Amino acid sequence: MNNTVIGSLAAALYLIAGGLLGLRLFRSGAGNTQSRVVPLAVGWSGVALQGLVLFQWVLRPEGVNLGFFVALSCTGWLMAVVLLAAALFRPLENLGIILLPFSAATVLLALLFPRERIVTDYGQWPLELHILLSIPAYSLLALAALQAVLLAIQDRRLRNRQPGGFIRGIPPLITQEAMLFQLIGAGFVLLSLSLVSGLLFLEDIFAQSLVHKTVLSLVAWAVFGILLWGRWRSGWRGRTAIRWTLSGFATLALAYFGSKLVLELILQR
Repeated sequence: MNNTVIGSLAAALYLIAGGLLGLRLFRSGAGNTQSRVVPLAVGWSGVALQGLVLFQWVLRPEGVNLGFFVALSCTGWLMAVVLLAAALFRPLENLGIILLPFSAATVLLALLFPRERIVTDYGQWPLELHILLSIPAYSLLALAALQAVLLAIQDRRLRNRQPGGFIRGIPPLITQEAMLFQLIGAGFVLLSLSLVSGLLFLEDIFAQSLVHKTVLSLVAWAVFGILLWGRWRSGWRGRTAIRWTLSGFATLALAYFGSKLVLELILQR
């Protein structure tokens, strides 16, 4: 079975799992713990198949391939892994309504545009370590951004006194905010380690082609750091937390995928 078939099947499973979670949320409200077993199992099946494809895409004979769409697919895969794993212990599975179709899209885009970019030869452990920390950090903070969007919708509906519909099927605001800051905290730690590894081991991190990525990553790190400090020191929550989370993620997305898009797809470097 080739990568096209496996990847397409993974995308189909993600879409089915997301659809099942959507039906569960909108039809049964809070539902019960058993009603999420099937969609989560289908989602894990998609994760397994996408993982098989990514293994062959990323680990090339000539080195590590992280072309734009392959890197995007890695991020979508890791976000799905984190979400499905966290859903075993926290009521986060409803984020899969948005996230799992996104993961499906990343698989299909990588299949349609199989562009390669070898970023390191085997044995270059400093760069490999930097990559190993950067992509999970981005994935966690992207998941936090999705959580912030859901929190914003929930907050708006409650302020407008519209507590019905799908709002009945998601946890209370306090629980949602706690999960948001757990995701941000974990992502911030990985982002900090990623930046430290880059500053210590990569000689060209402030080179002309990378300086914008480095500066924007540092700005995003500062935004999330201030947000966590504000939460600890002044109890920031609600709309303040949502705005800072989305601002930090937008900056980080521009730093990584914005720069990759310009360099690889526009400038062809």
